[in-house]
Amino acid sequence: MKAFASILLPILLALGRLHAAASAPAIETKNKSFFEFEVTSRNPFWPIGWVPTAQVTSRSAEHDAGGTDIPVTAFTLTSITLDGGTRFAIINGRIMEEGQQFGLQLGTHTYQITVKSIQDGRVVLERRRAQEIVITLRRK
Repeated sequence: MKAFASILLPILLALGRLHAAASAPAIETKNKSFFEFEVTSRNPFWPIGWVPTAQVTSRSAEHDAGGTDIPVTAFTLTSITLDGGTRFAIINGRIMEEGQQFGLQLGTHTYQITVKSIQDGRVVLERRRAQEIVITLRRK
């Protein structure tokens, strides 16, 4: 009898809720909000004054654009850790170490970049032995 009541009671409660939901009037919204913006406009969800930087991609680059130089402003160095023999840097939001390679996408081109050395206050990057880029740590 106890098992029957424990099964029957939840079923009756669920049926009561269904009956109440079916007899309730439908709610109609008067004003529906929408949000549209042009592709060239600034994303309103970004913090005020924030400007996006180049994206670091983890996929390997099939091509490396010819002889154009990569500007230093394409990289943001936020932190450097020097601990004995290990050295790490946070470049464009990703943790990098010496000798690590990554792809940098600028527009339609993908560049293959190597972290050449991590020093106190700066990082030296290399692009196919053709360009050496020195990024300094921004201190506030």
